[in-house]
Amino acid sequence: MLDASLLRNKLEETAKKLQETRGFTLDTARLEDLEKRRKLVQVETENLQRSRNELAKAIGMAKAKAQPTDTLMQQAAQIPESLKQLESELSEIQSQVQAIALHVPNIPNESVPLGADETANVEVRRWGMPRSFDFPVKDHVELGQRAQMLDAESGAKLAGARFTVLRAGMAKLHRALAQFMLELHTTQHGYMEVNVPQLVNRQTMQGTGQLPKFEEDLFKTAGSHELFLIPTSEVSLTNLAADHIFEAAELPLKLTAHSLCFRAEAGSAGRDTRGFIRQHQFEKVEMVHIAQPSQSMALLEQMVQHAEAVLQALELPYRVMALCTGDMGFSASKTYDLEVWLPGQQAYREISSCSNCDSFQARRMLARWRNPETGKAELVHTLNGSGLAVGRTLVALLENHQRADGRIAIPRALQPFFGAELL
Repeated sequence: MLDASLLRNKLEETAKKLQETRGFTLDTARLEDLEKRRKLVQVETENLQRSRNELAKAIGMAKAKAQPTDTLMQQAAQIPESLKQLESELSEIQSQVQAIALHVPNIPNESVPLGADETANVEVRRWGMPRSFDFPVKDHVELGQRAQMLDAESGAKLAGARFTVLRAGMAKLHRALAQFMLELHTTQHGYMEVNVPQLVNRQTMQGTGQLPKFEEDLFKTAGSHELFLIPTSEVSLTNLAADHIFEAAELPLKLTAHSLCFRAEAGSAGRDTRGFIRQHQFEKVEMVHIAQPSQSMALLEQMVQHAEAVLQALELPYRVMALCTGDMGFSASKTYDLEVWLPGQQAYREISSCSNCDSFQARRMLARWRNPETGKAELVHTLNGSGLAVGRTLVALLENHQRADGRIAIPRALQPFFGAELL
């Protein structure tokens, strides 16, 4: 959520910036009207409080002089009810402002490329050369058909479209990838592993920006006990900082988790309906940083490198893309995507997204740190990134390390978790 002062004191400037960078139209007329009402209520409240104090003094003086106080007492008795009504009106105004603010996206960092969509994203660097094959390349769907190791038909039978059953060596490889990623992040990159709830309440979803704007994209439980299935463990990990004040020495806090992820909206209609690229249920190893504001941009670069380390160890060619203003997520102020090369598609496809959300999520969660220079509690910055999406990493590994006979070579770094044998 944006700083309320931007919507109150720099409304036109903020609206212009949101329109230019995000294509988002801020309802300035509505906000101006609410601010006028807020000021009127505030003036009325101050006037009533002043009258209450003056009447209290007048009553005291009248009593001291043994003068009648009935009229003064009647006037004073009416003030609490009037103040209560004004307080209720102010609360309603603040609720309406917050309802608007919760739908407003974050303002991009000044270093983010300006653009309306993914065509304006900027390539930062590449690693690895796409492999040249001396045999016809198969995509992951064809490679997974052996022994029904990757079985979309059974997934659809059990749950519907965009669900897949993994069997035998494919299931083992999928598990090995998640274990490898966690081991790398915890032993080499300094993250604390956390096992988090994968069902969370509405307040938790609101804290990281999934609600209220994206409720239709989420799975949730029916009945009186409403819970949401997380779209990523970023939600649970980041909200561990909610309503908490960190000491400076505790930051940055680096957390990682392997979890199931659930998304009712699984991409553009008609895109990636075949295969394991876009699923309603998938697994991901997530990285989250809770940081001092001065640390966050350097930590974003570091987080990208941690995601890259996974791809490099698995010998998978990729490129790093700086997302433009129009292609970033709702809560992000700056984002890098890692795109892995898929021989079956002859294209680079997203496998990780790493974002700095600055204080946008922290303001929603009231996540703070105590600044030793001021002694005051100030908002932290939050960052999140995929380290990596396990299913997409499986797809990339299958396609990049396939052999002519359809079997898959296992990269050396993964062998301690899977074995050296071919899949």
